[in-house]
Amino acid sequence: MGKWVNQPVVAQRAPMPRPVLAADVGGTHARVALVVGQADPRQPVQVLAEGRYAGAEWPSLGAILHDFLKAQAHMAPLGIERCAIAIAGYVLGDNVANSNLPWPVSLSGLRAATGAEQLDVINDFEAVAYASQFIDRAQATALLPGAESAHGPVVIMGPGTGLGSAVLLPGAMCAQVLPTEAGQIALAPGDEREMAILRVLARTRPYVSVESIVSGPGLLATYRAVAELEGRDAPLPTPAAVSSAGLAGSDPAACAALDVFCSVLGGFTADLAMLYGATGGVFLAGGILPNLHAFLLTSRFRERFFNKGVMRPFLERVPVHLVEHGQLGVVGAATMHAGARVGTAH
Repeated sequence: MGKWVNQPVVAQRAPMPRPVLAADVGGTHARVALVVGQADPRQPVQVLAEGRYAGAEWPSLGAILHDFLKAQAHMAPLGIERCAIAIAGYVLGDNVANSNLPWPVSLSGLRAATGAEQLDVINDFEAVAYASQFIDRAQATALLPGAESAHGPVVIMGPGTGLGSAVLLPGAMCAQVLPTEAGQIALAPGDEREMAILRVLARTRPYVSVESIVSGPGLLATYRAVAELEGRDAPLPTPAAVSSAGLAGSDPAACAALDVFCSVLGGFTADLAMLYGATGGVFLAGGILPNLHAFLLTSRFRERFFNKGVMRPFLERVPVHLVEHGQLGVVGAATMHAGARVGTAH
């Protein structure tokens, strides 16, 4: 269980500083790392070791963190300094509330599993947003070039098990991050087919959000709705199967579902860019989009992004980049923690 990738970044010095245990926990995977701070403002933490776990294969998040610390004990002989966790959810008392996680999460259980005296918990896309200021944009994939402003707000969003979103607000002294639940905004259909899909989805849920289409489970639900509307069978059982079949062109309903997914994503990305005045650009992350890169470029994403009436001139100046989620969550959690920018869960 767990796939290990140890990445020594620098030669160990004596005495070795106590590292921070940082984790980025989503509905499907948990990325865990030991990090130490460094003085370089362009790369404020060094990753000493990292691991990636399939959440459903473990009984709890505490078990994952305990296993990681046990395997990396040689990297932290004096124990960890503290624990910083970016998680898809929010703290409610001793618990983290989120229906997409495979197990319940309690703060007391995490402290017991890690031995951490200080535990900081933030929203996962809040962490990704904070880490986005350290992205080398030359290495990101440009979907729309725009004309970015180094001082403007930046929107970060991405579909995975859910649809995460946050906003980075640059500042002279310290960037601020605004976490959002934008994925729960009501779905706004853009054409007749999307209106029909909305009616199908509304039969099985009291509220249809953007996340109902723009997420892994949303892609699967869209595929089944399209198949029903077109009188086709829907044999594909998972979002990954729908994505693969759509990319291969082997299932008409999967192809249509991917087209709807990218179209709704394009329109919603523009909505958030307008809402937050994202002259600094938009970063699209998450677990689904990297595999859809080529499809996105030929889909209706661009058409729907610019189809905002009198706001098109503004949107033409907003750059949109696709980035690998990778270490962004753990780096963001650790960096925000180091800067005392998170609320501590005592």
